[in-house]
Amino acid sequence: MLGWFKKKFRKQEDTAAEKEAVIGELRTDTPFSEHEQPEKEAEAAEEQRPTPAEEAPPAESTEAVLPGDVLPEITEAERELTEPEQTEQIEQIEQVEEVPSADEKADIPIPAASDHLKIVNESEVQAAKEKNKKSLFARLTERLSKTRESFTYQIDALFLGKRVIDAELLDDLEEILITADLGVETTMDLIEYARRKVKRNELSDPDSLKKALKKKIKAFMTDNETDATLVMPDTGPFVIMVIGVNGVGKTTTIGKIAHKFQQTGNSVMLVAGDTFRAAAVAQLKVWGERNKVEVVAHKEGADPSSVVFDALGIALAKKIDVVLVDTAGRLHTNSNLMEELKKIRRVMAKKLPGAPHEVMLVIDATTGQNGISQAKLFHEAVGVTGITLTKLDGTSKGGIVANICKVMKIPIRFIGIGEQLDDLRDFEAEEFVDALFHSRASGEN
Repeated sequence: MLGWFKKKFRKQEDTAAEKEAVIGELRTDTPFSEHEQPEKEAEAAEEQRPTPAEEAPPAESTEAVLPGDVLPEITEAERELTEPEQTEQIEQIEQVEEVPSADEKADIPIPAASDHLKIVNESEVQAAKEKNKKSLFARLTERLSKTRESFTYQIDALFLGKRVIDAELLDDLEEILITADLGVETTMDLIEYARRKVKRNELSDPDSLKKALKKKIKAFMTDNETDATLVMPDTGPFVIMVIGVNGVGKTTTIGKIAHKFQQTGNSVMLVAGDTFRAAAVAQLKVWGERNKVEVVAHKEGADPSSVVFDALGIALAKKIDVVLVDTAGRLHTNSNLMEELKKIRRVMAKKLPGAPHEVMLVIDATTGQNGISQAKLFHEAVGVTGITLTKLDGTSKGGIVANICKVMKIPIRFIGIGEQLDDLRDFEAEEFVDALFHSRASGEN
């Protein structure tokens, strides 16, 4: 702006000089009269006076710079005049920048929403798992209440107020264990174990004795857990042959096991090998519809072995993952019916080498020690590889679980604690013992 003003001012000076030269020439050539000279001087002065536009040019207006024009250099004085204005503007800008704008706030690093959701989701999933685990344990604890009343609570009542472990206390403990259906062999093993501990001064009071009993019973059950895993074959379907006496809940157990395999993404087929009981096929078909799985069945009274043979052929053709074979209930003392089971097993092996991969015996827990007799005879006939205990929620004889593990050395696969689908639980020894020894008074294990 100052350069423009300087250039304009320089042009004004040049014009004034030219006019003075002209006036000088006129003075020399033509003398003025007394009246003309003042008038001429007044006219010259009037011409030298800048116009209003020249006196106060608009700050915003600019003069076009023609090619060849050279802008005058800015002097140091002019630069000093401009610096305060620029400094003031910079200070104002800096003051404004001190307050973060909306755009600057957006630039502030914020954790990604996906990362936050991932952390939240993982924590929620873990919390849900822990909550579900606690609820399942609470349900198991509730369903084993009858067994605890005849076992754990009786032990607590016996030990109440006692400070030492004597022979009388051990005798009373032996009676409680037998009543809870732990069996004579398992009970005597536990009592002898306690006596040795007391003799070595390793047990000093009833509370320590209760903890020792819990540890020993848990050891009986966990010894079989290494063989409890169901191993699927590399090729062909995994065949489970389900056996047991009448009324133990075989068909219902098959339906619930089918549901479990489906939950893990396996295709399942049910085989109606019980062709004698009129309602057996219809009941199995109900479970098939409920689980939306195929059921292979022949007419009533057909040969069970032929039903199984045809079913395995269909399973191989359709590449079914799991085949569950229902069989007719029979008394373990009936030799003819036990021979029929042997025949079914031979037919399975002929059609599919290695089958059945699991021979599962279903035992009603309410039968108590009679279940041990069933297990022994079925095992001798067809070789039992796994046991499912049903109706544990309705019996006070839950001690049979420890007795089976101790005497039979056969892994327990599942336990039934109710009528719902999820009431057929995978058997976990530690969880079961913790629920069995759950204290009514303190709420602790």
